[in-house]
Amino acid sequence: MFGVVFPNRSFPMDISTFTQIDTTHWVLDMNTFVGEAYDSIREVCIFLINNLTLPPDKALAVYIQSPGSPFLFCGAVTVTRPSAVLSLPWPEPGGPLQLTADATPISAKIGVSVEDLATLPSLDVAAEQKIERLALKVGENLFNFMQSFCGVDGSKLVVPMDILDRWFKKFQERAKRDPEYLKGFAL
Repeated sequence: MFGVVFPNRSFPMDISTFTQIDTTHWVLDMNTFVGEAYDSIREVCIFLINNLTLPPDKALAVYIQSPGSPFLFCGAVTVTRPSAVLSLPWPEPGGPLQLTADATPISAKIGVSVEDLATLPSLDVAAEQKIERLALKVGENLFNFMQSFCGVDGSKLVVPMDILDRWFKKFQERAKRDPEYLKGFAL
């Protein structure tokens, strides 16, 4: 049905590497793959196998789970988008990780499930996160620029009327002079 590759870390692995929970859910225990270093795995490539008959209104959704935390949606593949390289933004572990030395360790997992396409958020979560980070960094740049020109009037910050024009002009000039400048905002 599907396969995965961890870029620069694995050979292609098919569905048999995953534990099947039911007819539409599979889980890969990261302890069996990388042990406790699960958070060093930053990307996964998931792909549909050629003879898969996934209905057009369905998707294979990919989730990650750090020990003790809930599953987090990372992206999906569909018949019209049969492969994707997805970022794995591992959440911080939560809850008790291991109570006793002889207890089975709680491990990180990658989950795959067949879901209705209409119920899923954007298929490209990483792109949305990059856009959000870019917007936040540009906003922070504007705020810092405005702060250097502001005065205080009681509990209000006062800035010159043309501050946005001045900031935008400086921003554009810097971007023209240094092509790497904007790349720093997209990290």
